[in-house]
Amino acid sequence: MRPVMAVATALARFDLRRYLIGGLLWLPVSVLPLGSGLILQQLFDHLTTGQVPLLLCAAFAGMELVRGLMIVIAWTYGDYWWSAAAALLRANVLRSILTGRGRVPHSSGEALARLRDDVSDVVEFVDESVPLAGATLFSTAALAIMASIDPVITLVLLMPTIAVGVLSRLMNRLIRRLHRRARVLGAAVTGYLGEIFGGVLAIKTAGAEEAALERLRRHNRLRREATVKDRLATDLLSTATGATVEISIGLVLLLAAPAMRRGDFTVGDLALFTTYVGWLTALPRAIGVILSRMPQAGVSTERLAQMMGPGEDLSRDSGVWFRREHPAVVRPPHGDPLEVLQARGLTVGYGLHGVDLEIRRGSLTVITGAVGSGKTTLVRALLGLEPPAAGTIYWNGRRVTDPGSFLVPGRVAYAGQVPRLFSASLRENLLLGWPSDQLERAVELAAFDRDLARMPEGLDTVVGPRGVRLSGGQAQRVSAARALVRSPDLLVVDDLSSALDVETEQRLWERITGVCTLLVVSHRPAVLARADQIIVLDRGRVVGRGPLDELLETCPEMRRLWSLNPLDEPGPEPGYPAGAAGRF
Repeated sequence: MRPVMAVATALARFDLRRYLIGGLLWLPVSVLPLGSGLILQQLFDHLTTGQVPLLLCAAFAGMELVRGLMIVIAWTYGDYWWSAAAALLRANVLRSILTGRGRVPHSSGEALARLRDDVSDVVEFVDESVPLAGATLFSTAALAIMASIDPVITLVLLMPTIAVGVLSRLMNRLIRRLHRRARVLGAAVTGYLGEIFGGVLAIKTAGAEEAALERLRRHNRLRREATVKDRLATDLLSTATGATVEISIGLVLLLAAPAMRRGDFTVGDLALFTTYVGWLTALPRAIGVILSRMPQAGVSTERLAQMMGPGEDLSRDSGVWFRREHPAVVRPPHGDPLEVLQARGLTVGYGLHGVDLEIRRGSLTVITGAVGSGKTTLVRALLGLEPPAAGTIYWNGRRVTDPGSFLVPGRVAYAGQVPRLFSASLRENLLLGWPSDQLERAVELAAFDRDLARMPEGLDTVVGPRGVRLSGGQAQRVSAARALVRSPDLLVVDDLSSALDVETEQRLWERITGVCTLLVVSHRPAVLARADQIIVLDRGRVVGRGPLDELLETCPEMRRLWSLNPLDEPGPEPGYPAGAAGRF
């Protein structure tokens, strides 16, 4: 994980041209008050003589008009850099998650909260440095002008500024701790809301509406208290910084009165000092804001880095954040079609130990085993969706250093254990941005053509949130069709036919067997009987390997599993999700 200053530097440099232009646009906003103060000095000195200098009045009005216009231009231009920097951070986090190296924390709601709030904190911290150069330039010139008029008053005015810097340093740790707690509790509320919306049916059938609402109130109460404390600490520091203006003006009046009686300090000088005092606080204010945001940005950097894989750089500019397509969804070249996929010593710390695997082109390989034996973990580790602790993967004899970005659609397609569908049309769910030239063929291969023919709107049928308008078997076959539309060399499916009736299951396997190389996680007799190779897992280790007949003779675990679900046992009834039948 990189320190927050390293991340801030990288964000400033990734689009350096736009960052520097934004800083240059803010320079006039900070420097023009120098001219305004000098004009006011001359204006008030002339007024004491009874003159009304209209030219000076026009010059002052023009100066302020130009400054206001520059604020609008700088603000508008700076928004482009802000949005690009935020997109860079979000793209890096999402890339890490989608390639299997990163992790979604606890819930998708919390992940969204981090991508929204924590990214904003980091970018705003970097953004606060943009006006710093202008504030420094103004302060240096203003102090030089003021010191040439009265060095004693100028020196006294610096004392409140120094006090604010010391206070900011002392409050740094407190703000960091309060901000961390506020962010954690805010993410808990967002995550719990997502769980409530996703589990409405479970809450309703359990009669737990009041209990769910009470828990939400408790989460909100804790978040409110933490947010108030966080905001209070930050506002106290900002208030202390702003109070230096009033304190400094009071000091100017106290110290300037004797000099004005002696004639050493004119009304114009007083106007210049009081004008500059307000702008002089821009530097300590900017420094104070940066110091108050630094611990917040540090917390946010840590929380974003927790979603990424080990050793990955949160602020790395890979050059793809602005593309319409992520590299993982671009069809890879077909110059190296699959001949053999091998895994050697594949190990995942909590559930897989030294697994060897070899899959030949055109074969059907089935991974089977009891619940919790590591079947899904093996598949996910092979595809780079689960970071392995040890082991090597080879594609046609060449080592695959990054499976998450190499074994992607075009080479490999994956239909997971639980179908993930969006509240969109079937067409959109099947393609997800992929070309539609193989769509009809994929629907037919997945044995979904008859179901589709009975739908009045066909491929334009909206499936509802998470595919609720489809049965369990239909959702599984839509997931399979989505994988097949990518025409992969290797199709990996996890428990694909668990919710299918016997007839549909047979039709599905008849159609896809031989179309491409298959790696299947299943315990279904119809699949095991077709397999060229069966790999039996028990507690994360391979305990049997070979065709079904051979394993039934030599592998006790395979015999035990087969006895629980023999070939002649009927599957679930058509139209119903899988029940006890067909399960270990």
